[in-house]
Amino acid sequence: MSDAVFKKLPGVLSFQRGIVISDALFFNEIEGQFQPYPVHVVRHGIRGTQNINKTGDAETAVAAEAKRQEVSNIQTTDTAKLEPNADALIATFALRFLDFKHALFACAPGPKDSDPEIAALRASIDNFIERAKTSDGAAEIARRYARNIANARWLWRNRLLAESITVEVSHSENKVAEFNALTIPLHRFDDYSEGEHQVAELILQGLRGDNQATLNIVARVSFGVKGAVEVFPSQNYLEDKPRGFARSLYCLGTAEKLDKKDGIRQMGQAALRDQKISNALRTIDTWYPEFDSYQRPIAVEPNGASLEAQRFFRDKKTRSLSENTLAGKLPSNHYLATGCWHARRQQQ
Repeated sequence: MSDAVFKKLPGVLSFQRGIVISDALFFNEIEGQFQPYPVHVVRHGIRGTQNINKTGDAETAVAAEAKRQEVSNIQTTDTAKLEPNADALIATFALRFLDFKHALFACAPGPKDSDPEIAALRASIDNFIERAKTSDGAAEIARRYARNIANARWLWRNRLLAESITVEVSHSENKVAEFNALTIPLHRFDDYSEGEHQVAELILQGLRGDNQATLNIVARVSFGVKGAVEVFPSQNYLEDKPRGFARSLYCLGTAEKLDKKDGIRQMGQAALRDQKISNALRTIDTWYPEFDSYQRPIAVEPNGASLEAQRFFRDKKTRSLSENTLAGKLPSNHYLATGCWHARRQQQ
């Protein structure tokens, strides 16, 4: 039986987040242990040089003609570094996937919608979600999420600088799989390993309603050198930054009082935001129209928005009515149902 085709979305249609995910906390590994050794964000002053031509013509200026108002560039900035005796960075977080059936949060009529139409749309979406639970499309989505856990895409810049990364996934204190992250591709979703299949099966259990299907992920990141290496937690956005303030890094905990003698202040434990991790995990969309030329997966979003490419890969011409029905009003943090629809379409 096929679902009905609807000409427009209702006045209220919203889907809620389908993943419970924690921040990824940063630790130092010292003599094989990491639990008592958090990585701290430290706020301090720094003196650099101006590297911005403030007065030259952007079209014609050359270095010799550049006029700088000041040579010195005195800033306050945040830095996160490992301890001098640290061997590696440890990053750890936990996540749980929620039952597909809870994805639809609200479906209500607008001024021009009739109650029977809304009831039919809700029934159609509920019907699709029930079929999706046992579909190969859902299994493929789970495998893709498992790959992005295993390849440590979620470590972002820390992954680019690493010499080696080991990712361990556990469930109920039992190790499920261990991965050599740098050997697992970022841009392909095929040839899944046995470990990826095992992680994907737990993800599927969560999507099908198992509330105990929780994953704990621990990554050991070696940078090839020992000591106070700079690492990279999430960065905060500040709309009105004070003059001379370079950047603010994301951290958890209570900041120390400012030491006026040296101007150094410990701000808290360095971490990656749950949103940043989620964006990395859902970078599984290879179904957008220009994938053959761009050759990179993007985060699953209705408009195909990509910060890396600074563009939208989808518009009204490339989204069908069925796709709009599923994805047109989804929030930016949950597109599992949309991904299942894409996977199903690719298989047809």
